Amino acid sequence: MGAPLAGNEDWRLARAETLGLERLCVEGDHIRRAPDAEALERIEVVMSRFAYAAHRHDSYALGLTISGAQAFAYRGERRVSLPGQWLALHPDELHDGQAGDEAGLRYRMLYLEPSRLYDALPEGIRTLPFLKQPVGDDPVVARLLAGLLGGMENGIDPLALDGCLAELAARLAALAGLAKGRSRQPTPDMRRIRDYLVEHAFEQVTSEDLERLSGLDRYQIARAFRRVHGSSPHRFLVMRRLQAARKRLGEGAAIADVAAETGFADQAHLTRWFRSAYGTTPGRWAEMASARKA
Repeated sequence: MGAPLAGNEDWRLARAETLGLERLCVEGDHIRRAPDAEALERIEVVMSRFAYAAHRHDSYALGLTISGAQAFAYRGERRVSLPGQWLALHPDELHDGQAGDEAGLRYRMLYLEPSRLYDALPEGIRTLPFLKQPVGDDPVVARLLAGLLGGMENGIDPLALDGCLAELAARLAALAGLAKGRSRQPTPDMRRIRDYLVEHAFEQVTSEDLERLSGLDRYQIARAFRRVHGSSPHRFLVMRRLQAARKRLGEGAAIADVAAETGFADQAHLTRWFRSAYGTTPGRWAEMASARKA
């Protein structure tokens, strides 16, 4: 049983106490990953010297800046998130990231698969929400993310998570200006394709495989899959491999072994994709993951 989400009534106090305590701590660069990554990937990052190169996720990146200034480039502009502000980066959008000053940075982020947000949208809205401004102060979003990103040591109660995602999806849709009744034509069900890609993530998957599975042609699949998941089937497949690789690297496995285990041609192939997706190399990621455990 996972831990419940933070209560609505005391999230502001909890956040204030957390910020005050964490400003007293000075730690080296590291990454901490919550234990329930299969349900919802959540990380906490402390960084001062480290910086992410330009990269893209296939998920929504939603987070809170806890201390310091979080600086990043997004859609042609430099952005800064300060303590108490939240971030919402759309899938497949190029961005980088670093501490905004010498004081360093601590933030927490969750990576939400677009299909989960899509399924949680209010009835009548069938378009993934896109926020033009990736840094915000909306108190509803802040409260929901504070609940989701609290208790990093424990898992999240599944029932509480479902309710929170429904509320978060509705609020993001409202902030994005999406109204009921403005949906596009019905989108074919992509769950079978999504599940197939997850099950066969380390294998060679072809367009013919997906056509046989769905009864759609490859171009219908490509359009429908992007509506629901925010990226192409191929990129979704590669990101599942990268997620597995990142977990194994955090466990201390050798990079070459991880590449072989997760469906990449070799270490160089893994490194190219890893840097493209996460803005750093597998080796640097492993160093930061192990620094937390030291």
